[in-house]
Amino acid sequence: MTCNPEFQTDRKKEMMAVHDAMDVLNGKWKIYIISSICHYNKRRFSDILNDVIGISNKMLSKELKELEVNKLIKRTVLDTHPVTVQYELTKHGKTLQTIINDLTDWGIRHRREITGKE
Repeated sequence: MTCNPEFQTDRKKEMMAVHDAMDVLNGKWKIYIISSICHYNKRRFSDILNDVIGISNKMLSKELKELEVNKLIKRTVLDTHPVTVQYELTKHGKTLQTIINDLTDWGIRHRREITGKE
């Protein structure tokens, strides 16, 4: 039995899209960082550092720069003393909100399934 060549092409395109998404969101921390910003709309560096348990200052800085390069977050320097830096999702980054909410809901249901606790 042979597969329809159009079907194979469509599946390859879909897999490439998943690959592209995972390439942007790869690593241990990006989803956590996006989630922190997503749930609070705007977050300071120190807030994200507190939200993402186990991440170092250096790693958070690196990941935030990568998310900014990929146009998922916007960095704003506020004119305060000392200087405050605030992060928020871009319009493009906000397209991940549904995914983050779905991941959150799934995680809650999964924990209940595994632990048997409500």
